[in-house]
Amino acid sequence: MRTVEEQLEIVLAEVRRRPPLTVPLDEAHGLTLASDARAASAVPVFDNSAMDGFAVRWADVAGAAPEHPVTLRVVADIPAGSALDPAIAPGEAARIMTGAPTPTVADAIVPFEDTAGGLADSLATVVVQRAPSAQHAHIRRAGADIAADAVVLAAGTLLGARQLAALASAGIAHVDVAPRPRIAIVSTGSELVAPGTPLQRGQIPESNGILLAGLAAEAGAEIVLRRVVDDEGDGPAEAVADARERGADAIVFSGGVSAGAYEVVKQSLEDAMEFTKVAMQPGKPQGFGATADGMLLFGLPGNPVSAAVSFEVFVRPALLRMQGRDTIHRPRRHVPAAVEWRTPPGRRQYLPAVIDRTDPARPTVRPATAGGSGSHLSVGLGGADAYAIVPAETERVSAGDLIEVMEL
Repeated sequence: MRTVEEQLEIVLAEVRRRPPLTVPLDEAHGLTLASDARAASAVPVFDNSAMDGFAVRWADVAGAAPEHPVTLRVVADIPAGSALDPAIAPGEAARIMTGAPTPTVADAIVPFEDTAGGLADSLATVVVQRAPSAQHAHIRRAGADIAADAVVLAAGTLLGARQLAALASAGIAHVDVAPRPRIAIVSTGSELVAPGTPLQRGQIPESNGILLAGLAAEAGAEIVLRRVVDDEGDGPAEAVADARERGADAIVFSGGVSAGAYEVVKQSLEDAMEFTKVAMQPGKPQGFGATADGMLLFGLPGNPVSAAVSFEVFVRPALLRMQGRDTIHRPRRHVPAAVEWRTPPGRRQYLPAVIDRTDPARPTVRPATAGGSGSHLSVGLGGADAYAIVPAETERVSAGDLIEVMEL
């Protein structure tokens, strides 16, 4: 059997990236930077006050104390947004609000609470009772956060709310982003019917379509096609043609790739895909290929847990690579096992698991279902918040063993 790493290397070697798009910030949420975003302006743009109080000359107030207060004449009032830059002579001050530009000659801010009258008595004179801690106290210096033209966020960064706010604060209005991968999702099986349909003998609700479409969307993809095909005929090849017309970057099949008599993906696309066995459980049967124009063809097993694990291990990294994401794998850590469980001989196990955080200082991990790693246990998959990853050479997990986990 091929190793997981060998199969993933084959997949990633076929990934192609589409040209970037330039979009306004308001349209960039959930997209990935295609090039470094550089600051259009420094942050802060100008020296400004960090407190409501008075802009002063440090030399005037350096010795101020309750027993030796200093009285200054207030010569200006500077609200946030003001363009004023008043002259301040020795013995003078300007009332200033948080965020307002500090006068060029001022080199400290005295907060209201360090004066005798505070805000209530502040437009004629001010009595400073406590000196600022140092020269330039309470002044936010221009460029202290970032200088103009410096890199705010690097290419490969996923743009969420915090990242977009950082770009906006640096005066950036448009960014170059990777387009969302366009994905087709095709479930195979004559037994599949829409959820909620009265079931006849041999029929089951179709769940892989919504599973894989949701996982693809969470990975930043746009779903351009979703359909179910029977186990007979040339439905997969027809779906590939339809996906190509819709400009899909990849098509993901579930089912029809194993060793049974009605493996419709294998039968329909045997010339376009390679079908192999990978040393993992679940997810041993895998299909993969690429069309001449670069559309990726994924063939995943049909059991829901197998499909979910296979997507996580092979499809998701490919979708993130298409977007130029700086990290294409989820973070992993080691957590003690809460219970013991069996592992498959000679195959790496990806077990849907739950992390118990009752004791935050010592979390533990356990299988998400009492049925263990059965690839058909779709309801248990819904309760999982991680995959426990057990090496192929491990014969059995015992309570207390340190287990590598991938949090979802």
